[in-house]
Amino acid sequence: MGKNSPMSDPAVLTATSREPVIYEQPLSERMRTFLRLEFLYHQALSHAEHEGSWASRAAVQSLLEILAILSRGDLRNEVLKELERHAINMGQLQSRQGVDTGRLQSVLKNLLGLREQLNACGAHYSQRLKENEFLCAIKHRSAIPGGTCEFDLPEYSHWLRQPYPDRLRDFEDWMEDLRPLCDSIAELLWLTRQTSVFTEKEAVGGLYQQTMERGSNHELVRIALSPDTNLFPEVSGGSHRVIVRFLSLSETGGRAQQSGETVTFRMSCI
Repeated sequence: MGKNSPMSDPAVLTATSREPVIYEQPLSERMRTFLRLEFLYHQALSHAEHEGSWASRAAVQSLLEILAILSRGDLRNEVLKELERHAINMGQLQSRQGVDTGRLQSVLKNLLGLREQLNACGAHYSQRLKENEFLCAIKHRSAIPGGTCEFDLPEYSHWLRQPYPDRLRDFEDWMEDLRPLCDSIAELLWLTRQTSVFTEKEAVGGLYQQTMERGSNHELVRIALSPDTNLFPEVSGGSHRVIVRFLSLSETGGRAQQSGETVTFRMSCI
């Protein structure tokens, strides 16, 4: 898979991986939206790879959730501006000594290609899906618990019984309208993560606080933990301060408990 393949989520690692486990916390509304769309895009494509009807249901539901997010504001225009900003920055780096020009050219070419695709799809790129009566019926019934079962949506149940290649063809046709935006966001997040510089921190009694420098404009906190730890971070804060609490799951199924130990971890603010 490529460096920014939708299926290679850098924030999700398997339990058997010896790489650090990465947790991410957005500090801005834009980053929060980007991460949610990336998550739903990964989820949709992952479910679409499986032939079962339950997987097809999950893939369609993820697609509908992507559409729901895209209905809020002009995200396409914002992504275009970010692609342009990164392209300008990459272009300025070409004249610097010690830069891997081959890799830089590859990234720049990818940025320009994504910008061209996103421009070409137009401002109403999602309109065809929003007007699709089949998807609209599923969206409407999805608001009701169990509302997409067979007696509620017989047409949907019939579609789910079609051969997998037919369902996959339909799904890929629907996703085609969303790919330029989703792929662009995946690329922007990959570039953001590439700038991560982790520094070692200590959370005394399981608690760590950091005050941000004025005007730093950080949008993303990344925390790296050993895969052997039984702790996970709960991060809160914004542009001025970040608070990290390290918790462990309760054996009784109750609320997670804050660690009383000093926890060593690595953190990056981007």
